[in-house]
Amino acid sequence: MAMNTGGRLVAGSHNRKEFVLINADEIGSIKSVQELSGQTCKICGDEVEITLDGELFVACNECAFPVCRPCYEYERKEGNQSCPQCKTRYKRIKGSPRVEGDEDEDSVDDLEHEFDYGDFEDSGFTHSAGVINSAYRGSASSASTSRHHHSSSQGLEFPLLTYGDEDAETAYNENAIIVPPYASHGNGIHQPNSGTTTPLHPRPMVPEKDLALYGYGSVAWKDRMEEWKRRQEENLQVVKHQGSSDGGDFDGSEIDSDLPTMDEGRQPLSRKLPIASSKINPYRLIIVLRLVVLGLFLHYRILNPVPDAQGLWMTSVICEIWFAVSWILDQFPKWYPIERETYLDRLSLRYEKEGKPSELADIDVFVSTVDPMKEPPLITANTVLSILAVDYPVDKVSCYVSDDGAAMLTFEALSETSEFARKWVPFSKKFNIEPRAPEWYFCQKMDYLKNKVHPAFVRERRAIKREYEEFKVRINRLVAMAEKVPEEGWTMQDGTPWPGNNVRDHPGMIQVFLGHDGVRDIEGNELPRLVYVSREKRPGFEHHKKAGAMNSLIRVSAVLSNAPYLLNVDCDHYINNSKAMREAMCFMMDPTSGNKICYVQFPQRFDGIDRHDRYSNRNVVFFDINMKGLDGLQGPIYVGTGCVFRRQALYGFDAPAKKKRPSKTCNCWPNWCCLLCNSRKKNKKDKKKSKHREASKQIHALETIEEGIEGEMSIIGQPLISQEKLEKKFGQSPVFVNSTLVQNGGAPMSVSSTSRLQEAIHVISCGYEDKTEWGKEVGWIYGSVTEDILTGFKMHCHGWRSVYCMPTRPAFKGSAPINLSDRLHQVLRWALGSVEIFLSKHCPIWYGYGGGLNWLERLSYINSVVYPWTSIPLIVYCTLPAICLLTGKFIVPEISNYAGIIFMALFISIAATGILEMQWGKVGIDDWWRNEQFWVIGGVSAHFFSLIQGLLKVLAGVSTNFTVTSKGADDGEFSELYVFKWTSLLIMPTTLLIINVIGVVVGIADAVNNGYESWGPLFGRLFFAIWVIVHLYPFLKGLSGKQERVPTVIVIWSVLLASILTLVWVRINPFVSRDGPILEICGLDCDN
Repeated sequence: MAMNTGGRLVAGSHNRKEFVLINADEIGSIKSVQELSGQTCKICGDEVEITLDGELFVACNECAFPVCRPCYEYERKEGNQSCPQCKTRYKRIKGSPRVEGDEDEDSVDDLEHEFDYGDFEDSGFTHSAGVINSAYRGSASSASTSRHHHSSSQGLEFPLLTYGDEDAETAYNENAIIVPPYASHGNGIHQPNSGTTTPLHPRPMVPEKDLALYGYGSVAWKDRMEEWKRRQEENLQVVKHQGSSDGGDFDGSEIDSDLPTMDEGRQPLSRKLPIASSKINPYRLIIVLRLVVLGLFLHYRILNPVPDAQGLWMTSVICEIWFAVSWILDQFPKWYPIERETYLDRLSLRYEKEGKPSELADIDVFVSTVDPMKEPPLITANTVLSILAVDYPVDKVSCYVSDDGAAMLTFEALSETSEFARKWVPFSKKFNIEPRAPEWYFCQKMDYLKNKVHPAFVRERRAIKREYEEFKVRINRLVAMAEKVPEEGWTMQDGTPWPGNNVRDHPGMIQVFLGHDGVRDIEGNELPRLVYVSREKRPGFEHHKKAGAMNSLIRVSAVLSNAPYLLNVDCDHYINNSKAMREAMCFMMDPTSGNKICYVQFPQRFDGIDRHDRYSNRNVVFFDINMKGLDGLQGPIYVGTGCVFRRQALYGFDAPAKKKRPSKTCNCWPNWCCLLCNSRKKNKKDKKKSKHREASKQIHALETIEEGIEGEMSIIGQPLISQEKLEKKFGQSPVFVNSTLVQNGGAPMSVSSTSRLQEAIHVISCGYEDKTEWGKEVGWIYGSVTEDILTGFKMHCHGWRSVYCMPTRPAFKGSAPINLSDRLHQVLRWALGSVEIFLSKHCPIWYGYGGGLNWLERLSYINSVVYPWTSIPLIVYCTLPAICLLTGKFIVPEISNYAGIIFMALFISIAATGILEMQWGKVGIDDWWRNEQFWVIGGVSAHFFSLIQGLLKVLAGVSTNFTVTSKGADDGEFSELYVFKWTSLLIMPTTLLIINVIGVVVGIADAVNNGYESWGPLFGRLFFAIWVIVHLYPFLKGLSGKQERVPTVIVIWSVLLASILTLVWVRINPFVSRDGPILEICGLDCDN
C-alpha cells in the first residue's frame, strides 16, 4: 500500500474536529497489493509432489483429481478411501501402508511399507479439522458478516472431507470442507470405517458422462500437469544449486532423500536443541543435592541458637530463610533449559517461491523516543536506517517512529534520515554489509574488504562514507540550533507554526516520509514505509508514558498498514543482523507451532562497554542462562526491546486451544471392542456438540478453496463478539475495530486515503482510550514503569507461549549506561516497576490462576517482582559481620564436626551449581562473578531505595526522584566509565563498606592484643566481613574513578572515616586488658 500526503505533515485532533494537511497539494489514492499464490492440491493447497520415478503423484487414476500424497494417505486411513471428485475408491500405491479393503486389489506386494504408518504420523499430519486462510480484502462492513467460522490455516493441518453435513468428530469452532449432498452418495454423511462394514469397492464413473465434463483428464488438464512438472523440476534445480555451492560437480547423489519430493519447504522452520545430557543431568542432580543440604543447614541453624547473641542469631536465621526461598524462585525455572535453531533456507523455500510475490508476513516496526537532547537524534537515525535496510521484502516493512516529546528536532532529523536512506539502503543491500547502521559499520575495527569481490565496492564505500559524514554534520547542526528555542516557538519551512511547540498541549501529528508514490531510492527501487507519529497530548489526561505511546503506535499502524506482526526497539537499539526479522518469522510462521507464539524475544547485546564490564551491564547471566531456562517452559519474559509480537496476542485474545490428537485403534483387540469404545466416546461428544452444530455449518465448494476466500475475516479461535463489545474493548474507531478481526493483516481497500488519515489522527487522540480496555487487557499494560514484564505476563496468562531466539550474529545491539550512578538509576527503575507490580492486582502471586500459565513460569514471574524485597535482609546480613567484629560475638555457636560438614557441603554445592550453569550457558567466569558482585551492590542500593519509592508512590501517592549530579569527566575511550556522579543511592553501600572495613581493623587489632587463642574465632568473622568487602569492590572502584585521581568527596569520606576509627579505637583501647590495668608493686610507698 502506498500513501501520498504530498510529503507534508498531517496534524489534527479528533475531539476538536481538526484535521490539517500542512502545505500539501492533495491526498493521493491508496493502492493495495493483492498477492495470489498458486494452489495444486484441491484439499490443502500444497503442491503435489514428484515421485521417486520423477512423475507427478496421481492419487486417482480415473479422473486425475489433484491431491497431494499426505491428503491421499489421510483419506485412505481416516476418510472414506475414495476420490472426492469421482467417488472412485483409491487404489493402493506402492510405498503406501495397507488399509482395510486393499486385500481385494491385485497389485504388487510391498511388504516394506505394509503397515508403515509411523512416517506418516511423524511428518506432522494430524487428524484435526482443517482450517482455511482468510484474507481481508473487502470493506469493513462486509467483513463483519463473514467472520463467524474462519480461523487461520496452520501448516500441515488439512481439512476434513465430509459430505452434506459436518463430521461428528469436527469441533463446533472448526471448519470442515463440506461437499453439497448432490455431489455425494448415500445419505451424505462421512462414514467411518469399521470392522463390521463391507469394504468399499471401486465404483466407476457414470459411463454416459464425458470425462471432460469433470474438468480433469482433458488436454487442458494434461497441460496443467506438464506445467506442474516443470515447476517441480525448477524448484529441484534450485535445491541442487544450493547443494553444490562449493563449486564441485553435482550428480544428485548428495541430495537428501527428502528433497526429490520437495519436503524441504514443508518441514519445520525451527527446532529445539536440548542441552546435552552430560551437562544437564549433573546440573539437576546438584540442584537436588543443594536443596537437601540447604534443608539440613536451616535445620541446624534453627535448632542451635547462640545463647549470648540471641538477637544476632535470630536475625541471621530469618535472613537465611529468605535467601533460601529467593534461591528456589530463581533456580527451579532453569530446570529445562533449551536452545533453538532456525532454518532460513526452508523459510525462503516455503514463502519465497521463484516467479511469485513473497508470501512472508508484513511487519510493523516501532521505534520510541521522547527527548532528543537525552536520546541523540543521530543514534535514532542509525536505528531507523538499520530498519529500512533490513533483509526483508520492502513492501512488507513499515517503520513507525513515536516522538512522545513532539520535538521539531526529531521531526527534522527524521526528514534528513529519509533523504539519506535513499542512498544508504541500496548500498547496504547491494554489498550485503553488516551491520546496516552506518555509525557502527564505519567504526568497525576489522578488514572491511573481507569477502568483498565487487570491483566498485571500494569506490562506492568511500562515496557513501562521505555522504554519511555530511549527513552527520547536518544532524549536528540541527542539534545545535535546537539548544536555543525561539520565544515565539519553532516554525516550519513554509512559515506554519510547529504544532508541538507546547509539549504538554498539542494535536496529534502524522508524517509519511517514505512509502508514498514517487519516493524511491537512487536506483529507482521501492523503499519501506517510514512514518512519524506524535500522539495528541492535552492537560488533564493521563498519557502513561512509554506504554501509552506504544499503544498509540499499535492503533495508528493498524489503520495505515495493519501488519500481523510487530517489532519494537528502543531508539538506541539498532538491527545488528539484517536477517533478524527472518529469524523471528521462522518461529511465527512455522506451520506446526507458530500459531501459539505470542512473541519472539531476542537477547540484548551492547556496544561501548569496557572489557571488564565492571558493573555487569551486559547482563550475560540473565540473557544466556535464565532466559534459556524459561524458554524450556512457557517462554522468556518480555524485556522491553528487540521483540517481535503477534498483533492478535497484543489485542488480548486467548491462545488457540490445544487440539487433541486422534484416538488410535490397534489390531491386537477385536473390532467389536474398538467399536464399543468409539460409540461411547461419540455419544458423549454428540451431546456436547449438538448445541453448536447449526452455528458452525459452512459449505465451501472445492473451487472456492482453490481460488482463496476473499473479503472474509477471522479471529484466532475466538467466539463471535458483537460490534458493541468490540467498540467497548478497542474504542470508537470502526476502521480500527474491523482491523482487529483480521488475522493475516492488511489494510482495507475500501477506506479512502482521507478517511484513513482522519482515523489515524482519531486513534492517537488523548481521549481515545477512555472507557476501553486499553492498558488493562489490550496492548501494553499500564500500572508499572516496567510495562514490559506486565505485558508479557498477561500474554502468558492467556495461554500463549513465547520463544527465545539467539542467532549466531546478535540480532540487535544497543547502548547501556556504563558509569556507576547511571547504572544504579537504571536498576532503580526496573526494581521500582517490580514493586509496583507486587503491590497491584496483577501480582503473579495471586493473579492469573485458572489460565494457561505454567507453574514454573509463575515462579519466575514471582521472582521478578519479589527480588527488590531481598534488599532488606541483604542489608541486614551485610551489616552483621561488622557488628560481630565490633562486639566479639558471632551468629553461629562453636562449630562441631557435623556443622562443619554441612557448611562445607553448602559451599561446594553453590560453587558446583555456578560452574555447571556457566558450562551449559556458555558464560565466562568473569561475567558470572561480575553478576554476583553487582547483585550485592544493586541489592543494597537501588533495590532498597526502590522499595521506599514504591511504597510512597503506591500507598501515599508521593512521587520521589533521586537527583544525579555529574562531578567530572575524562576524554578518551570509555571516558563515561570514570565520570563520578553523586546520588543518594550511593549512601547505603558506602556505609556498609566503611563499617565492614572498620570491623576488620578492629577485629585484627583485638586478636593481636589478646594473643593466639583469639585468632580461631576471628577467622569466621573475618571471612564474613571480607565476603561483603569483595562483593562491594567494584563499587569502591567506581567511587575512586581513575587511579591517578582522587575526587574531593573521597577525601571527605576518608577524613570522616579516620575520625570515626579514632573514636572507636580510643573507646575500645585494645592495648589494655579487658580486666583492667595490672598494677605491679614497685617498692615505693606512695601513700607517704
